[in-house]
Amino acid sequence: MEQQTENDILAAVDLGSNSFHMIIARLRDGHFQVVDKLREMVQLRAGLDKHNELSEEAQARAIACLERFGERIKDLPASSVRVVGTNTLRIAENSRPFLAKARRALGHSIAIIAGEEEARLVYMGVARALAFDQARRLVIDIGGGSTEFIIGEGFNGLRRESLEMGCVSFSQRFFADGTITRTRIQIALIAAGSRIRAIQQPYRKMGWTEAVGASGTIRCVASIVKENGWADDGVITPESIDKLIDAMVEAGHIDALQIEGLSSERTNVLAGGVCVLKAAFERLNIERMIVSDGALREGLLYDLLGRIQHDDERDRTVVSLARRYQVDEEHAERVSVMATQFFEQVAKDWLVDNDEHLQHLQWAAKLHEVGLAISHDQFHKHSAYLVENSDLPGFSREEQHALAVMVRGQRRSFPKKELRKLPDEVQQATERLTVLLRLAMVFNRGRSEQTDTIVALTVTEKGLRLSLPAGWLSEHPLTESDLLREAEYIKNMGLKLKIRESLLDES
Repeated sequence: MEQQTENDILAAVDLGSNSFHMIIARLRDGHFQVVDKLREMVQLRAGLDKHNELSEEAQARAIACLERFGERIKDLPASSVRVVGTNTLRIAENSRPFLAKARRALGHSIAIIAGEEEARLVYMGVARALAFDQARRLVIDIGGGSTEFIIGEGFNGLRRESLEMGCVSFSQRFFADGTITRTRIQIALIAAGSRIRAIQQPYRKMGWTEAVGASGTIRCVASIVKENGWADDGVITPESIDKLIDAMVEAGHIDALQIEGLSSERTNVLAGGVCVLKAAFERLNIERMIVSDGALREGLLYDLLGRIQHDDERDRTVVSLARRYQVDEEHAERVSVMATQFFEQVAKDWLVDNDEHLQHLQWAAKLHEVGLAISHDQFHKHSAYLVENSDLPGFSREEQHALAVMVRGQRRSFPKKELRKLPDEVQQATERLTVLLRLAMVFNRGRSEQTDTIVALTVTEKGLRLSLPAGWLSEHPLTESDLLREAEYIKNMGLKLKIRESLLDES
């Protein structure tokens, strides 16, 4: 990985359901200094129809915003930028074509993250912003389409949940025509409470010493209750929420909301967000909440900084998953080492020459046998299922699926259908990395500790050439048989594997 310098710029972009955020920072002495923050109210969630299709108008708003963001970060290297999409892009049926346009507009790849990963990053951003000590805290982030609940100590999240409710989705569902009544609020509170009830007991049992709120809805409520003298600066109480609800009911309609501290862009989504917040206070017995300026985008920046400093959460996740399913770590490491050797020989000519690709290959090697914990029969399919469906902190949805494809494709037929679910621009690299994993497995199928076999791998016009020492194949007839069989599988992938028995044979 390239060495970072004092003047390196990092950027994080959060494509939220209500607002798009970008934070730009300068890396100095292993820490970052924020130099700019941008936010635009895109209201992507408002563009979802009953079939979960994003409207053309919502897409146009989003693309226009990303083009403006792109002007600031398009020249930054990919390793210095992280862009994530959250709830709305998780559920939108037409997210794939939209993301292709969005990537072109922004000039960088966009990762869709799962709700629990969003919660992890939110906690990281809040904990760093408030410089948490080791006391146990509850962090709540109400977004446009989902709400994250995290309990943690210091910088470590202990429990994370993401629930399908947010300021935009609840405002659309319960206050679509703008009318605000006590009855509608009560119905919304019941709906929110029913979702929180699923986590209520375990969260109460864990307990916390302080509750912290993050993101737009909670900051907006904090501003309102402060400006109206209902609570101290930066604090929200149950009584202050009740006074806000009384004011909303008295207004009767969002067009009539004239409340100190309420910005015009928040008016349309205030009612839904307040109902989610009040339900959280009631169900979790919150008596007081302070407010943080840090949130998902700051968490992204710290996570990116960790990757730059070789403190990658994904490495810890892979090790944890492998140990959970009692993987033979020595064997997995031998496969990883040989796969890495193959990668280093062909990466440049095969157009996969970057650190992220090598990391994915090594992770797949370390996890390729997790499925043995279920059954030896079809273990590669079991392994892929576990990788695809486990909570993998640090991984985006796309990264997790690509890893599952590689693990599934480690033997027998290649999962072309699953490959095609990935964005077009990563399909070829994923397929080629899988080939390298397959070849590494062939040479380690005997689970021997001997690792001195000299294997040369080169790229040809139609595929790969594998060269071995003279006489090696005759001394290893089982491996020769496996290689010939592997050549047939690879042929079905549209590639030709040539096997040569002498490293000096260039024909």
